[in-house]
Order: sequence, then C-alpha cells, then structure tokens
Amino acid sequence: MKNIHEAALRAVIERTGAQNGDIIFFGADKEKVVNDALGALRCKIGHDKGYVNGSAWEPLWVVDFPMFEYDEEAKRWTACHHPFTAPKDEHLALLESDPGKCLAKAYDLALNGSELGGGSVRIHKAEVQSQVFRALNIGAEEAQLKFGFLLDALQYGAPPHGGLAFGLDRIVTMMTGSESIRDVIAFPKTQRAQCLLTQAPSAVDERQLRDLHIRLRQQVQTTAEISQA
Repeated sequence: MKNIHEAALRAVIERTGAQNGDIIFFGADKEKVVNDALGALRCKIGHDKGYVNGSAWEPLWVVDFPMFEYDEEAKRWTACHHPFTAPKDEHLALLESDPGKCLAKAYDLALNGSELGGGSVRIHKAEVQSQVFRALNIGAEEAQLKFGFLLDALQYGAPPHGGLAFGLDRIVTMMTGSESIRDVIAFPKTQRAQCLLTQAPSAVDERQLRDLHIRLRQQVQTTAEISQA
C-alpha cells in the first residue's frame, strides 16, 4: 500500500465497491506479472477456502489467447503458442501495426481448474505465415532457410486445419482423485527424466557416438580435486 498513491487507492475502492470488512487483492506491475500473480493467488484461495466444487465436473473452454508476448531481454516479440498458430481474421492488420493486441485462434479445455487439452487452428496461407514471421523479427531469408519447406507447400494451397491434444493422464488423475499425474502413470520418470524400470537413458557405445559425430569430453578437474589426488 505504501507504494500506491492516494488517487489510485480511491480508484480501486470505487471500481470494486468495497465496504468495511472486505479484502481486496490487487497488483500493480506489468500486465503479465499481475495476471500470473493474481491467477496463482485466486487458485490458492479457491482451494484453501473450499470454493472449488469437487463434487461436480465443470468443463470450460479458454479462448482469445494472445498471439505474441514481448521478450524484454531480446527486445522482440515471441509466439505465445507457436509461430504457426493462425491469428483471428479480424486481427490480421494488427500483425504489422500492433502485434501485442493480436489474438490467436488457440484454445484450451479446462475441467475444474485443470487443463485437459489444448490446440489451435493453423495458418494455411503463405502470406499470413510470412506476416507472422515478420512480426517475430524473422526476415525473409531466415524464414526461407528455416521454414522454406512450409512456405513452399502453402503456395500450392492448404485447407484450414487445426487440432486438439488431450492429456489422458490428467483426466485419469481427476477420475481417481489423485493429487499428481505421477500417481496414475505406470512408470513415471524421475525429475531428471530417468526411467527407473528400463534404466534409461542408458550408456551409448563409441560406435554410435562416431556415427552421430559426437565426442565426449572428460570433466575438467578442479584445483581442489587435483591437490587431493
């Protein structure tokens, strides 16, 4: 509160209609920081206070995702979903003028606050794909080098197409009332991506490394290790 001036505090109270005894949670920062922080807070309070209805299954479609987010470090726009997601038809002009306001034809399916699956409608026109690449600061030469096969294929025509990928393990987690998807996966990997059943990843022999032109370098010993030896 000490960092918020009086006029802003009055505006918050007026907008919320808060009365004595009410609690207001609000944030003041960049939009993404505030959204992430208050979103996590909402989920925390909802579960801790029992506001989540665990007896009923309430599905929800989440739509109108942004196409891009700005990378402050790289000083450029990046794709929120992937660079082949189609923008909304009415937002095509924003690709050149204001990418930050451009919304995508992307969607998620959530159930009781857990994401079950997601997907998008893909770009099927070469000129739109080129516009998206330009918004991402990918020049024509780089785009042709990395994605020339796609741009060339789109020149011949492609129908509108999209997809949706479901997370079956998450669905089973909810059906069984488990707290983690690891509880319903037969052989879950460790946090280091190791499989305790098959002992994967396993050792690679020298011939395989040569075939892939990979050379392993011995770990450099520290001064302390050398002195101890």
